[in-house]
Amino acid sequence: MKTKDSKQELNSWSDIKDRVYGKEGTERRDSLDRETEGFKIGLLLKKARESKKLTQEDLGKIIDKKRTYISRVENNGSNITLSTLFEIVEKGLGGKVNISIEI
Repeated sequence: MKTKDSKQELNSWSDIKDRVYGKEGTERRDSLDRETEGFKIGLLLKKARESKKLTQEDLGKIIDKKRTYISRVENNGSNITLSTLFEIVEKGLGGKVNISIEI
């Protein structure tokens, strides 16, 4: 894929992120990566909820949250607190949260 600006060849998603958002470790790139992880959390929660055959409203009732809140979390999990994440997964979905840290 060639860009209009530089005619530079971009071969992978990583190349595109480097070119558009900067290399890993830059503020803009780190922000993108955090947002991407939040989005993935939302998708994982949605998939888990659907596998339990629950609607957003059903899940909201179980954990005493509004359907609109569940929707916001599923569409952008980056603003969820850890306590709410545990509540959704453990109380609402009957699952377990596993968190890892890479250094």
